[in-house]
Amino acid sequence: MEANGPAGRRRIPRAYRSGLLIIAVLTLGLLGWLAYRLVWQPAWLQALPSLLEELMVLLEAASAFTISFLWAGLALRHWRAGGRPAPAGERGLVTRSRLYALSPHQFERYVADIFSRKGYQVELRGGSGDHGVDLELHDRRTGRRAIVQCKRYQNTVGEELVRELYGTLLHELAYHAFLVTTADISDAAREWAQGKPITLIDGATLVAIDGALFGEQPEERH
Repeated sequence: MEANGPAGRRRIPRAYRSGLLIIAVLTLGLLGWLAYRLVWQPAWLQALPSLLEELMVLLEAASAFTISFLWAGLALRHWRAGGRPAPAGERGLVTRSRLYALSPHQFERYVADIFSRKGYQVELRGGSGDHGVDLELHDRRTGRRAIVQCKRYQNTVGEELVRELYGTLLHELAYHAFLVTTADISDAAREWAQGKPITLIDGATLVAIDGALFGEQPEERH
């Protein structure tokens, strides 16, 4: 993930920007070639055998189809990736109930946006085979690596989940772990995490962080 943008503006991931640039270059290349062939109509092209000319037309059609398919795929990825509520002034106040209404993937994207705005370089790892790590963080100043688990829960998060996160932290050889949830966190879980490199962020805290980052003052936390 990329560095911070202006507050309230959706950040564009590096992979998405790279894909957009590549497809744009391919599109411009195809359009330039078609303009050269159809508008200027160079003599050397007109002298080609009919078989080669037909092959060229087929290649142009295949290229146009492929580029159209890539544009459609990029648009679909952008639509699916839209994770956090709309910018301030358009989305209203962020509350725990609104965060819980997000899909699990959208909630991960939302949390990734929060950490990116806090200055981290963020990589999404959620999915099959993620080993309990939804986000991977890299401190831009020290280069140290941290992990994040995103729990879109309504029920209180207990000690067992925090123990599992600590085991994941050791397995990943990360310097710190974050548990971010829409729910409450039990006192037992907080007590167990004390003295360990784990930060627990419950739903109320997450709403407060959102308000601080995006200039909103939430009135309702549930």
